[in-house]
Amino acid sequence: MIRPVATQYTVNRPLYSEDGFAQDHEKIYRHHKNLKDHVKAYFTCDSKRAKNAALSLFPVIGWMRIYRIKEWLMSDIVSGVSTGLVAVLQGAFPVLSLMIGAVVTRLIPDDGPPVNITGLEGLTMDQQRVVVAASATFLIGIFQLAMGLLQVGFIVMYLSDTLVSGFTTAAAVHILVSQLKFVLGLVVPGLSGPLSIIYTLKEVFVQITDTNICDLVTSIIVMVVVFIVKELNDRYKAKLPVPIPIEVIMTIIACGVSYAFDFKYKYGIDVVGKIPQGFEPPMAPNVEIFQHTAIEAFPMAIVGFAVAFSVAKVYSIKHDYIIDGNQELIAFGVSNIFGAAFNSFVASTALSRSAVQESTGGKTQIAGLLSAIIVMIVILSLGFLLEPLPKSVLGAVVIINLKGMLMQFREIPYLWRKDRPDCVVWIVTCIGSILLGLDLGLAVGLGAELISVVFRAQFPRCSVLANIKGTDIYKDRKDYFSIYEPEGVKIFRIPSPIFFANIEFFRGKLVESVGFNPLRVLRKRNKALRKIKKLLKNGELLMTDKGLLHTSSAPIDESEDESNMEDLDQPTNFQNLPIHVNWNAELPANICVPRVDVHSVILDFAAVSFLDISALKGLKTALKEFIRVDVEVYIVACDAYILEKLHSCNFFDDEIKTSIFFLTLHDAMLHILEKNPDQSEGRYTNIKVIPYNYHDNQSNGGGRLRSRDKAVVSIRARPTQASFSFPSWSQSNTLCGSFSVARLDHFFSFFNTNY
Repeated sequence: MIRPVATQYTVNRPLYSEDGFAQDHEKIYRHHKNLKDHVKAYFTCDSKRAKNAALSLFPVIGWMRIYRIKEWLMSDIVSGVSTGLVAVLQGAFPVLSLMIGAVVTRLIPDDGPPVNITGLEGLTMDQQRVVVAASATFLIGIFQLAMGLLQVGFIVMYLSDTLVSGFTTAAAVHILVSQLKFVLGLVVPGLSGPLSIIYTLKEVFVQITDTNICDLVTSIIVMVVVFIVKELNDRYKAKLPVPIPIEVIMTIIACGVSYAFDFKYKYGIDVVGKIPQGFEPPMAPNVEIFQHTAIEAFPMAIVGFAVAFSVAKVYSIKHDYIIDGNQELIAFGVSNIFGAAFNSFVASTALSRSAVQESTGGKTQIAGLLSAIIVMIVILSLGFLLEPLPKSVLGAVVIINLKGMLMQFREIPYLWRKDRPDCVVWIVTCIGSILLGLDLGLAVGLGAELISVVFRAQFPRCSVLANIKGTDIYKDRKDYFSIYEPEGVKIFRIPSPIFFANIEFFRGKLVESVGFNPLRVLRKRNKALRKIKKLLKNGELLMTDKGLLHTSSAPIDESEDESNMEDLDQPTNFQNLPIHVNWNAELPANICVPRVDVHSVILDFAAVSFLDISALKGLKTALKEFIRVDVEVYIVACDAYILEKLHSCNFFDDEIKTSIFFLTLHDAMLHILEKNPDQSEGRYTNIKVIPYNYHDNQSNGGGRLRSRDKAVVSIRARPTQASFSFPSWSQSNTLCGSFSVARLDHFFSFFNTNY
């Protein structure tokens, strides 16, 4: 039973290995679903699943039930009207426009004959291009709908917040540059492909002397007024019933002033002009065009969805709501299939219109519905009212509404201070999308993000842990003063999954942390054993009470026996030897073997979520290398899934046993201290001694001991140092000081101390 006890707790339980815990606590058998079970569940339908599917396909059912009419309706109306007016007068999403344009001009070029496609005979070039664009849009819709039904929306998980921020910032830069020609009143051709933004800016600066002053002044006035009013909307939004619809107001004023003063003819301002009325009649797509556009249609389906989802994710984070990638795919797919039947263009996000809708107070899709109604009304009957509107006004409105996206540049210093790999992803994504275009830039950003993930997983920050004194808590020994490390024990923490790409990195870090290479030590020992056996065989080594004695003065043959070199990696074999060699003692005949001061290694697997086959083999090899040099290895906090996998992959054998797995790090440490009692922290505490006259001239404090005195020695031991005192003596006779542990052993031995 768990009971709260102030701010401290006491636990009294047995020391548990994984085997011991399994014996004391029966585990519930759970059936793990296989592929067949998942397929069956996917095609099984019940009332609950049908309801969820309906809400997923028609989310309007869900949010209309919670719609707050008094709080949201007026904001949605203002936002819908503002967005609708901008949507009427702006073109389609520029990235997909350029991608579709490349397909159209490839099939129906400006110069030369078009591709031979049945069904295009007798049509003008413009009509042929409309058919190609609509058919490509239909195919894109099919791809998106299929991906949505197949639940491929999980790909959006790879679009991190950092990547989305850098990408949308680059998109805002592209839109800003695309609006400069309207603000300045210049004629700049639409360019596509890598570095198109550079070439566009070049065209703008080449023609900068041809700037239409009236366009520039109009744009500046509109931007200043819209900026000031939007700032007032933000500052006084708690007092205003609805935000001031400044975009709508400025659009109406600009239309009236342009019409009254005849801006188009007097000042040469480029205006919206005639807006076509009505809708195109429905038509079936040209299936033959599918064959010519399939290669380009699939990446366009991905880019269109990814860009739209990226923009949606920005606002979902800002306003705290959830978006479903599969739902978005289905929505885009249906929209493109339906729209293509009426010769419409491929749909994706509209960053500028999204910014207008959000900044003008839009709350729900009611605003989107109203903006669509505004567009429909204008197309059907009211288009002529917007004909005198200067395009520079629209450009100014769009640029001001990009403020939020452009201000994301302020994230760079924060990311650099907090997470530099994330900062690199942001910068690479943004710069790549600006210079290479949004389609290639998105791919570059994904590549940079995956590389950062690989590097984080492949080269994580491993650490050596130590016990925080008086607790069962273990922390990085570099971070704390009050720690306890038993001599001969190393605790190595692995902070990530182990797989083929990082297993060698972990093995190298483990060797570095223990201070020796077990394979190299094993080979040295086996080579030394060969020499000892050879000397014994030749009669050059004799057994004495003190051990082996080298009797020959002849130099030892140091030449290597090249036969059976692979045996050097096998466990040390002491057969046919009269004694068991102590590798840490001085060996005869000047044979040298590296000293191993570590007797136990604990691997903390608390953060290891999976092992692949390559890592499993590498781990098994590493464990055997330590075991063969008499170093016991323990694995703690291992996930049950990993343990099952180790059993199924025949990980255990005569050398590696299941008993090396412990429930917690503290369980393993207590087990080690129980097996090695001389390593406990209280090794020299409260030891009775009978001292006699002795003066230690090398101690820090110095002092003289009298044979008639008896005392209790209080020792505070650390891994390499120990301090001591004799508190029962008078102050004048107190001996205190510090010794290395080795000298302290000698000290007590010198005084015939029984400890």
